Amino acid sequence: MKNKIYPYNPKLKQVASMLRKNMTLSKVFLWLELKGKKMMGYDFHRQKPTGDYIVDFYCPALELINEIGGDNHIDKYKEDLVRQKKWNLGV
Repeated sequence: MKNKIYPYNPKLKQVASMLRKNMTLSKVFLWLELKGKKMMGYDFHRQKPTGDYIVDFYCPALELINEIGGDNHIDKYKEDLVRQKKWNLGV
């Protein structure tokens, strides 16, 4: 199966790096379980720039994007819905 490639946005590289260094506790705990292919041998990336967004966790082999909700998603249902539809992520 050929992996779907989401467009990389180099303009978000510095922001993604800052987010990786300042992850919430819940994201840190999840990352500890995902990194190093611990999750059934799948490779995950964290704080991955994709298009106009930075997604929390991305698995290319599964074409899986995982967003961990938190304070930054409060009152942003409409924006989240637009992003999901844009990337065909489902609702």
